[in-house]
Amino acid sequence: MFLAQSPSVMPFGPLASLPAQASAVSTDVPSSLQLAPLVILLPLVGAAVLLLVGRRGDRWGHWLGVLTTAGAFVVGLVLLVGLTGLDAAERVYDQHLYRWIPAGTLDVSAGLRIDPLSVTFVLLVTFVGALIHVYSVAYMEHDPNRRRFFGYLNLFVAAMLVLVLADSYLLLFVGWEGVGLASYLLIGFWYHERPNAVAAKKAFVMNRVGDIGLIVAMMLMLSTFGSVDFATVFDQAPTAGTGILTAMGLVLLLAACGKSAQVPLQAWLGDAMAGPTPVSALIHAATMVTAGVYLVVRSAPVFDGAPDARLVVVVVGALTLLFGAVVGSAKDDLKKALAASTMSQIGYMVLAAGLGPIGYAFAIFHLVTHGFFKAGLFLGAGSVMHGMDDGVDMRRFGGLSRFMKVTFVTFGLGWLAILGVPPFSGFWSKDKIIEAAFVPVDGQEWRAWVFGLVALLGAGITAFYMSRLFFMTFTGRRRWNDGSGSVGGAGPQDGPVRHPHESPRLMTVPMVVLAVGSVALGGLLAWGDTFVTWLEPVTGHAEHGEPVLPVWLLVVLTLLLVLAGIALAWRQYTVADVPVTPPHGSVLTRAARRDLYQDAVNEDVVMRPGQYLTRTLVYADRELVDGSFLGIGSALTWASGAWRKAQNGYVRSYAAIMLGGLIVIVVVALALAS
Repeated sequence: MFLAQSPSVMPFGPLASLPAQASAVSTDVPSSLQLAPLVILLPLVGAAVLLLVGRRGDRWGHWLGVLTTAGAFVVGLVLLVGLTGLDAAERVYDQHLYRWIPAGTLDVSAGLRIDPLSVTFVLLVTFVGALIHVYSVAYMEHDPNRRRFFGYLNLFVAAMLVLVLADSYLLLFVGWEGVGLASYLLIGFWYHERPNAVAAKKAFVMNRVGDIGLIVAMMLMLSTFGSVDFATVFDQAPTAGTGILTAMGLVLLLAACGKSAQVPLQAWLGDAMAGPTPVSALIHAATMVTAGVYLVVRSAPVFDGAPDARLVVVVVGALTLLFGAVVGSAKDDLKKALAASTMSQIGYMVLAAGLGPIGYAFAIFHLVTHGFFKAGLFLGAGSVMHGMDDGVDMRRFGGLSRFMKVTFVTFGLGWLAILGVPPFSGFWSKDKIIEAAFVPVDGQEWRAWVFGLVALLGAGITAFYMSRLFFMTFTGRRRWNDGSGSVGGAGPQDGPVRHPHESPRLMTVPMVVLAVGSVALGGLLAWGDTFVTWLEPVTGHAEHGEPVLPVWLLVVLTLLLVLAGIALAWRQYTVADVPVTPPHGSVLTRAARRDLYQDAVNEDVVMRPGQYLTRTLVYADRELVDGSFLGIGSALTWASGAWRKAQNGYVRSYAAIMLGGLIVIVVVALALAS
């Protein structure tokens, strides 16, 4: 049984993007949409088999992981075909699975929402995920626990699919927690090394802080709407007060900050590079960090009724995109520089989502293109590590383009895409966000100037740090030790001996496919506003306002900043010699190398005060609460002991007590008489 949700198209305004949620039972549902549960079931069964079969599956387990994810992608294509065969107003369906939690007036059903937004995520997660699985077959070839690794990968994909296909916040929360668990297992996969285990725990704990936001949001929904399913919440959201919607929006944003590593819960992302590189690609491109953006866009009816919460979303996105860009400009660790890049690019998406009806589709558009070029960049980083004996220090690279030609070309295409150079995919998606940021919201031009300039500045810094990464790795003189003692002053004893080489085809073919997407996908989706129109049944229709600067001028300014960033990086990291040992640097550089002291801030603002509070509460509990009850018992014990000693059986003792009592009575009587 499906419930057809028929969204209406409204004019541009505060609630313009709010789809109508009138439900009607549809008896003419395409049979293809009934296959939706298979999308989740395939990788979930794969994970169960791989984690339970034991060592017997070591020889074939990795291929089972690949096939289940690829099979889920095929089912996703069937869903896509089924939706495109319908009119736009009929492309939102809720598929009831079973009655989940019957509890008095609360009756929660488990079901799936099949619409353009969820299907877009299904295709991204399964397609990019399948390529990462293929890549991992070769990357993890010599790991004795490869079968377990693929089991975790399948679990990760299945959890993300639950998250994006859920028809209620409660079922979404199940996938939300599943993604958190799978990330913990994958980041700490090599847990025998303490830093990896610590990084996994850090990611897990910081995400739990964000999860509190989603839990509180569901509590508010239950108290306000009596339900947590999307249909009810979105239908009744326009009738709720602005205050309650603002509270919901803020706690939903807290949840999004945890999963998507946005300020102030961004500190875990860099440390998450402790896991195998395919994990980094999966987390940063197609799954975990995109979940927060999905949550905000999916909750559009809530945020549309809470302009203050939307403003906070934009502020968080703007701060994070600059934060990540600055940190990325000083990192010498290849993977951590890419992690900072992800933080910054997700900041662009969050900024766009906070712009409301005009930005929802652009946020998802950039999320999709970013999924391709960022996955390609991370897989390229893994290829470099494969050829450089797991080295990640870019100051020990240089000149690798001559030894790793496929990696060089595919990485270069991803680099141009993230820079936003036309006609690569990032140009079509990121420039749309910059343009939208310059559009006044509710007639407030100051916001357009502030957030537009932040987005523009971020594009220039992105060009610098990504070009720095590219040039330090692939161009200039060789700074690694090949054992000859003649490489740029690096002697045979200066660092480990390395002989860079290209990766096997199981690694390079997925990189080539992602590179093709980095080149062409953005233009294809932008053609005739194809992607924006595709998402309108979910995000609604919004007339794009005019930015405070002409669009052509914004494009020119963006490209000039990008070219300036490339030129500056070329001069510093190709023309000039790159020192193997990083220079002392400016105050900002030193701060950026330490992630702008985000860990120190967390320790001083949250951790240590929390420790002191905990210790104070423990002391108060032990000394005051327990002490008061134990003190009464001790006093009674002492008194009874003293009285017991007085009962010794000697007549003289009792006579003395009687005499003492008589004296006391006489003294009291005389005192009263006087």
